[in-house]
Amino acid sequence: MHHTPEHIGKIIKSTRKQLGVTQKDLALTSGTGLRFIIDLEKGKPTCQIGKALTVMHTLGIKLEFTLPSGDK
Repeated sequence: MHHTPEHIGKIIKSTRKQLGVTQKDLALTSGTGLRFIIDLEKGKPTCQIGKALTVMHTLGIKLEFTLPSGDK
């Protein structure tokens, strides 16, 4: 499955809401700014990956990477 910035933003937003956390509180607990959280949830493609990973970690979202299989 190809994940777009918009798809990741939706996952972050829905997880945040399920946990009952405000955007402001998420920004504080993840060490980012409110504007960053708003942009991230909207799927802004230029959001910094390091900060996005920190926010996901704060919410308990885990990423799984599937590497291409090689014949080596």
